[in-house]
Amino acid sequence: MVGTTESADKPNIVRRTYDQCMEWISGPYGIWVLFCIAVVESSFFPIPPDVFLIAMCVAVPAKSFRYAAVCAAGSVIGGAFGYGLGFWFMDSVGMPIVNWYGLADKYDMVRHYFMEYDVWIVGTAGFTPIPYKLFTITAGFVHSNFLTFMLVSLVARSARFFLVAGLVWKFGPQIKGFIDRYFNILSVVFTVLLVGGFVLIKYIL
Repeated sequence: MVGTTESADKPNIVRRTYDQCMEWISGPYGIWVLFCIAVVESSFFPIPPDVFLIAMCVAVPAKSFRYAAVCAAGSVIGGAFGYGLGFWFMDSVGMPIVNWYGLADKYDMVRHYFMEYDVWIVGTAGFTPIPYKLFTITAGFVHSNFLTFMLVSLVARSARFFLVAGLVWKFGPQIKGFIDRYFNILSVVFTVLLVGGFVLIKYIL
């Protein structure tokens, strides 16, 4: 019964957290709140920063790309923090985070991906709806090359957030529903192009 209660509490916690963050980003320090959300989401925060980025871009479309840059910077910094958790504190901190999100069964699969594709697999997680935090923590645990990890994260996260910001800037608030509905498809298409680019960098240059 305890496990059931904890599972039932998670949606409530996430919803309350979301409502509080939406209130904060509408305040005078909204851009800093967005930055902090992007930082913590890369290692343990449950809500993707995209929803807050979209809200801020819709409110002030002219600042969309500024918000995207702030979001990308925060996310990459947070990715470095997640890497550190996996590198130094996997047993005490990293795995409890993985378990809390119910991703323990995916962890071995992600480790296998790192063994096969190395840190380049982070590019996929950084752009798609796959939980980025699982990959940042695992990257640290398997001791992936840190500089390459940061580069791949920067490219992937920037591409994701600038795509969202660009759509809002170009088409206005009405694009929000389209992003909500089709972002997964857009992310898959872009990921194919992104991975292809990384393959060229790795094996040709």
